[in-house]
Amino acid sequence: MSLFARLPRLAAAFLCLALATAFAYAQAPGKDFKPINPPQPTPPGKVEVIEFFSYACPHCHSLAGPLSEWLKRKPADVEFKRVPAVFNDTWLQYARIYYTLEALGLVDKLHHDVFAAIHKQKMRLNDPKVFEDWAASKGVDRKKVADTYNSFAVKSLTQRAVELTKRYGIDFTPSMVVDGRYITGPSMTSTGNEVDYGRFFKVVEQMVANARRPGAGKK
Repeated sequence: MSLFARLPRLAAAFLCLALATAFAYAQAPGKDFKPINPPQPTPPGKVEVIEFFSYACPHCHSLAGPLSEWLKRKPADVEFKRVPAVFNDTWLQYARIYYTLEALGLVDKLHHDVFAAIHKQKMRLNDPKVFEDWAASKGVDRKKVADTYNSFAVKSLTQRAVELTKRYGIDFTPSMVVDGRYITGPSMTSTGNEVDYGRFFKVVEQMVANARRPGAGKK
């Protein structure tokens, strides 16, 4: 085959190599993600993805809708969890709200409503009385909410969230931890002024794919 006949194939091969190199560069540690040191344990047979968020965080509110859509199409082997990040004492109450809803089986029903109440309606749900009133307005038994919110179990889970925030080295929200080894977030994967959620979830999915590779597990 002549050189001229091979040119299209050479050009295509060069383009593929260039795209692969560009993609690898775009996902270099420190830009699209950063490693967790030391890596944290994960459940066997699954790729664990944890969202560290806070109801106090407006960026977490913005992510909530796109994240819900991604969860509908996430890979079957992804085990998704949420952990309310706690950076200071004022965020403790928001963590207790989440664990109260979780204990009552109301996360799917009221998770987005909590964000809306705080960031759109400007309600001070970190005040337990306001939260109880709000929950009652949603048809939830007020006493059950108060008892759960003040329970030993919810207080213990909130303290554990404080510890996990430190253990995983979370310093911004929303953060997404993949396979106990890497942290990423929309703020890390967006290149312009607008948050690119499409690119963010592509990075998450690529990290999930990397976690499946033989030998990718932590030692």
